[in-house]
Amino acid sequence: MNPATEPLLAWPAEGVTRAPYRVMSDLEIYRLEQERIFRGPVWHYLCLEAEIPEPGAFRTTMIGETPVIVARNKDGAVHAFVNRCAHKGAMLCLEARGKRQAFTCVYHAWTYDLTGALRSVAFQKGVNGKGGMPPDFQLADHGLEPVRSVAFEGLIFGTFSEAAPPFEEYLGPAMVAQIRRVFHKPVEVLGYFHQVMHNNWKLYMENSRDPYHATILHAFYTTFKLNRLTMEGGITLEHGGWHSMNFSKGATMRQGEYEGTGIRSVVEGIGLADPSLLESRQEFADGITVAIQSIFPTCVHQQIYNTLALRQVVPQGPFQAELHWTVFGYKDDDAGLRNMRLKQANLIGPAGFVSMEDGSVGEYVQRGIAGTGTDSNAVIEMGGREIASTTASRATEATIRGFWTGYRTLMGF
Repeated sequence: MNPATEPLLAWPAEGVTRAPYRVMSDLEIYRLEQERIFRGPVWHYLCLEAEIPEPGAFRTTMIGETPVIVARNKDGAVHAFVNRCAHKGAMLCLEARGKRQAFTCVYHAWTYDLTGALRSVAFQKGVNGKGGMPPDFQLADHGLEPVRSVAFEGLIFGTFSEAAPPFEEYLGPAMVAQIRRVFHKPVEVLGYFHQVMHNNWKLYMENSRDPYHATILHAFYTTFKLNRLTMEGGITLEHGGWHSMNFSKGATMRQGEYEGTGIRSVVEGIGLADPSLLESRQEFADGITVAIQSIFPTCVHQQIYNTLALRQVVPQGPFQAELHWTVFGYKDDDAGLRNMRLKQANLIGPAGFVSMEDGSVGEYVQRGIAGTGTDSNAVIEMGGREIASTTASRATEATIRGFWTGYRTLMGF
């Protein structure tokens, strides 16, 4: 075969019940992801509308490795554009969030309005009639690269691709319903977490979709009976499995099925000095207490009892990724509920009682697969080989198989 036409990767014949370890470390594959996924026909979570509540407000974010600004202009409309000056390519805005009337590049003072249009160039006419830009230079030709964006129920998503389907069609009805379930009234941001993970971005996205690791890996979940596989629950998949949700209902837990099993996450005879951390309030009529929604490729939307958050994964090369958490509540929270949310925020984030293991286990995998052969693969057969929603059991990896379905489709593997 001609090396120039040879496929970058031959996926195993078993399909999405296998995932080649090579996709977690190969630089060429990582670069292709930036083109086919992060600039492909995919919608990416950018921020909450609550983070840009008024004209002039902005939030900086990422789509893959590309920095993006989301701003609300003087008329209240939302605009998204690449955070890169059209002159020399310098990052235009360094702050995470704020309010301003224009963006001016620190390098040469090119200035853009809140829609991304170029409005002025320092010394465009030169000095004392000498120098300056050519006479045919037009400001209108040098605006910031736009990002197609949509505001949906308080969330803002963006895409570089005109081929991306309408947003609700991209999600599918069950994913739309989950967003509407949580964002049924105005929200406000309570705070942020940020962490660096020394593993490929896809390892975290696998982890966030995996319903059956949670009560094996997370000692806090199991020991304090916040989430166990013995609860009623299930998984929901949409868009061919690209998007998924796993959920459980705390009130339905059956007792005694973890004790005596030797599972590491069951710690006997331990309690909390301040048990108020475990106080919660049932907010949703469906009885769901834990719901983890994963929107392909890098967005995770969570409800863990009364703590609500969006998670955004930002790839930083084959071996590193950042994880950004935005924790929120409802504007009309009473004092007791708001206090519960703030206390339960200790469950998540880099040092969260639940989430801390997720921030490290990906690195264990990344280190473990180092040096493996080109034919080494992860086995993804828990729950069978199909990709389908179910309430029969959360002991399944159908959600992960769904992720790899989307990945293979876009990457051409």
